[in-house]
Amino acid sequence: METLRIDGRVVLVTGAASGIGNEIARACVREGAVVHLADASEAVHTAAEQLAGAGSGTAVPHRCDVTDPEAVRGLVEGVVAASGRLDVAFLNAGLNGVPAPLQPGGAIDELPFSSWRRVMDVNLDGLFHCLQQCARVMKEQRSGSIVATASTAGLRAEPRVSYPYVVSKAAVVGLVRQAALELARFGVRVNALAPGPVVTNIGGTGPRPAASVAAWEDSVPMRRWGRPADVTGLALLLASDASSWMTGGTHVVDGGASALTQVLSDALPAPDAGDR
Repeated sequence: METLRIDGRVVLVTGAASGIGNEIARACVREGAVVHLADASEAVHTAAEQLAGAGSGTAVPHRCDVTDPEAVRGLVEGVVAASGRLDVAFLNAGLNGVPAPLQPGGAIDELPFSSWRRVMDVNLDGLFHCLQQCARVMKEQRSGSIVATASTAGLRAEPRVSYPYVVSKAAVVGLVRQAALELARFGVRVNALAPGPVVTNIGGTGPRPAASVAAWEDSVPMRRWGRPADVTGLALLLASDASSWMTGGTHVVDGGASALTQVLSDALPAPDAGDR
């Protein structure tokens, strides 16, 4: 379909050195886009080199810490200076690595504020900086598509995920809705992707406990973890003209997990005798 094509479009992907961001960048290069990969890690240069032969598009690396508003301004201005415009922005940079309420140190009365702040700085404030700069460019162009990475953990309570991650991703949903209302009259669309449990390094690079892996799989009707590539079909749709009347939405990719309307009580620890 002609409306699904993104060849020649200028695309920015943050958090592009690994995981979902890297897979989205790969898909865009494959489809012929000019893709600017941004990440705080030096690994973004290697990622761009690896994508060089992935398709008919091009991959350009940028080091950028999204928590630094001036760095983000320089990133977006650099993309426009190099490529002439900005058609699509996948605002994907995020982190976690903080214990969940069911883990030691993750309870609300134990969680250090520094851990809360570190996640919020990237997942929410970093997104705000990127959204602000991309909107500035796209409003002037009177066109563009902005796609933020939220999470199903931002759509309902999830005791296996940390407080700051759940709250930051819920805030992403609100920010996307608000921005979509403002930017619609400029021809700029704003949507969110909400992946379920996907195998990435966002929680750290070490092996996951087998019991935790099994518990997550049990929560997904399709009985498996997602792969970064499972998100790219929807990402490409939102980048293309096929989604020209879609804005303000949060679009779930989760193997059916969010169709479950409540967290089963079996997933929660039993009350201590003293709590009764």
